[in-house]
Amino acid sequence: MATQFLHIQSPGQKPHPFALFNLGFRPFFLFAALFSLISMGVWAGMYLGGKTISNLPIAPQQWHAHEMLFGYALAVIAGFLLTAVRNWTNIPTLTGVKLALLLALWLAARVLMLAMPNQVLAIFILDVGFNLGLAIAVAIPLIQAKQFKQLGLVSKIVLLGLANACFYLGVLGLLEQGVRWGLYSALYLILSLIFVMARRVVPFFIERGVGYPLQLVNRVWVDRSSLVLMLLFWLADVFTEWAGVAALLAAALFVVHAIRLWDWYTPGVWRKPLLWVLFLAYGGALLGFLLKAMMGVLPLSPFLAVHAFAVGGIGLMTVGMMARVILGHTGRDIQQAPRWLALVFMALLLALLARVALPLIVPGYAFEWMALALAAWLTAYAVFLWIYAPMLIKPRVDGQPG
Repeated sequence: MATQFLHIQSPGQKPHPFALFNLGFRPFFLFAALFSLISMGVWAGMYLGGKTISNLPIAPQQWHAHEMLFGYALAVIAGFLLTAVRNWTNIPTLTGVKLALLLALWLAARVLMLAMPNQVLAIFILDVGFNLGLAIAVAIPLIQAKQFKQLGLVSKIVLLGLANACFYLGVLGLLEQGVRWGLYSALYLILSLIFVMARRVVPFFIERGVGYPLQLVNRVWVDRSSLVLMLLFWLADVFTEWAGVAALLAAALFVVHAIRLWDWYTPGVWRKPLLWVLFLAYGGALLGFLLKAMMGVLPLSPFLAVHAFAVGGIGLMTVGMMARVILGHTGRDIQQAPRWLALVFMALLLALLARVALPLIVPGYAFEWMALALAAWLTAYAVFLWIYAPMLIKPRVDGQPG
């Protein structure tokens, strides 16, 4: 009976009406957005309503950070990579039952973290098991296609698994700095992955989306220096007390990524939501580096930079990528953004403004700005699901497999 829900369409075969497990982006994008809505709703209850999850062995802020990084963000990355690697290699990635099992590992860890958070060892096994399973699922087709240079992406997933293990070892009391090391390592590793993926797809999307001939510049020295500087910044900021060094490296990263973003700029990006969202999301990450650099000379809260990275560089970028990928891989016109999609992007921009900019400009209203940011985030993901959930569940409109 269950096999009908894991049906995989073959070329020339009539599409099955339930297509959720036809390709990796479908279940992981759907459940990532659902989980974002649920977990942020729970966080709103904690922060605004004073509620808590019973038997939670960590601070609510740590739970929130972990679940948005290893829950939401990593699910989006999983969906993107399982889809992109198939395109890069022409070798099938997980579908059907295997894809459902990988999703089940991720989902079981999320459910247990909400329902029985004191079962740390069980959650540890499930969550790191998902990290390992994703790394293997991405590595196998790359190795089969002999695309060994692409294995750098796999190394970042493996490092994310190690960061996740550090977090749980910290929760278990086996690694003194484990929680902090795990969370901040995850933030910077996910940002690094997003920069790599953005470098590959954002110029491509812009060139084909602005409606006029264009060839964007990608400088080799920018690509290489951004990777080296990010590695050094991660090590300095997470594992040392060299705040001044981390600030200088953040300043260098701001300059390097600003040059890249300038090289991608063309006035046509402002005409289409699917383009300007990616451009502004990259700018959100730049804002994070700028704030980290300014911490070297000004007494700024470190959480401003963290949320510039998290809401802008991760939240806005992942939504923008999901919105574009879903259209393209369900056979829809990528030149025509769905109605109300701009509302999703503008709501997330409002969340970024309320969480990062307004506390700087008008301090003293932390509770009000947080409430506004949470309301904007929840609105964005509710509308996103309303638009995209049917596309993810139903087969491609052009009758093709996938």
